[in-house]
Amino acid sequence: MAQPGRAPLAGARVLLGVTGGIAAYKAAELARELMRAGAEVQPMLTESGERMVSRATFAALTGRRVPASVWDDPAGVEHVALARWGQVLVVAPATAAALALLAAGLADDLLTNVALAFGGPVVVAPAMHTEMWEHPATQASLQTLEARGVRVVPPASGPLTSGDVGPGRLAELDDLVAGVTAALAPSEAGGLAGTRVLVSLGGTREPLDPVRYLGNRSSGRMGAAIVAEAVARGAEVTAVAAATAVDPPAGARLVRVETAQQLYDAVLAEAGTQDVLIMAAAVADFRPKRVAEGKLKKDQGVPEVVLEPTPDTLAELGRRRRPDQVLVGFAAETGDHLAGARRKLEAKHLDLVVLNHVEGANSAFGADDADAYLVDAGTVEELPRTSKAAIAARLLDRVQTIREARG
Repeated sequence: MAQPGRAPLAGARVLLGVTGGIAAYKAAELARELMRAGAEVQPMLTESGERMVSRATFAALTGRRVPASVWDDPAGVEHVALARWGQVLVVAPATAAALALLAAGLADDLLTNVALAFGGPVVVAPAMHTEMWEHPATQASLQTLEARGVRVVPPASGPLTSGDVGPGRLAELDDLVAGVTAALAPSEAGGLAGTRVLVSLGGTREPLDPVRYLGNRSSGRMGAAIVAEAVARGAEVTAVAAATAVDPPAGARLVRVETAQQLYDAVLAEAGTQDVLIMAAAVADFRPKRVAEGKLKKDQGVPEVVLEPTPDTLAELGRRRRPDQVLVGFAAETGDHLAGARRKLEAKHLDLVVLNHVEGANSAFGADDADAYLVDAGTVEELPRTSKAAIAARLLDRVQTIREARG
């Protein structure tokens, strides 16, 4: 956590790329917020960005010269000099075109040349109309960037240009600053260095006989993204993994389980030593009361399967939790999904619930991206269709905020 009395970005050198979306005016406010947090800010505007806000505005705000192109000082090789000066590159707003250029590694202006020469952490904050945000090409660009380690601060849902409303609005300033802080210093300000984090992931399997089982459609991708993000932030991570379609990331201590009972036993054995508990696994609510000793044969007729409840790991964690622990649950809901998430939050004594839709075309099961809501006692934060890596990053931002508020 950040040191008391120390600006979270004290002395940080931030390269701020501004592209040509209507949200470019908010980049001026972002520059001021970054400076209030202690950073030096070097703006870089694309030609389209300057049609929205002038270079003079950013020069006045930051006290730094704002170069127009790579041709301002060819002898000084300015794009290389800037890339070496900066400690973090932030592109906000990032238009669909900017994301495509960055993903393809194309360099046709100062910003994209700096991006290619820059070797440090990169943060992008997309902002565009909903149709452009949801287009497969834009989502493919984001997946390419995230695979390279780029941190995405997902857009919010709200009023857009032309009177439209939907996902694509530039994230709030606090979220942008938090994303920059976490990307710049994962081991210090905004990080989880020395924090013990347990993440459950995957889907449990409840045996019917030696061959068959009752299971669910969880791939474990969301939990794996959380594990990867927690490791990147310096946490000591324990991953309790049921069946997954992906391998849990390296850097975490792995505990393999299969059934709900095994997950319950493994998590409760570790819980007392953990600072943060994130229960992303899809745990069966019921299991066969009797498991057949031999394989059930079709010619023996249709068996009667009697179910019994499995142990409720999340509820038990809520009962046992220490005052300083952070406890996060997941809710996969149909119907009145927000009401279900709020009931779980209260009944199981959670700090936060991550809510996913699991019906229709927007189901989160098995997908690389999802619609999600972060629900606490007072607020609902919507994360419109975005990557699970971005959801994991925002979730851990919230976890860190909770921990810092508790001292």
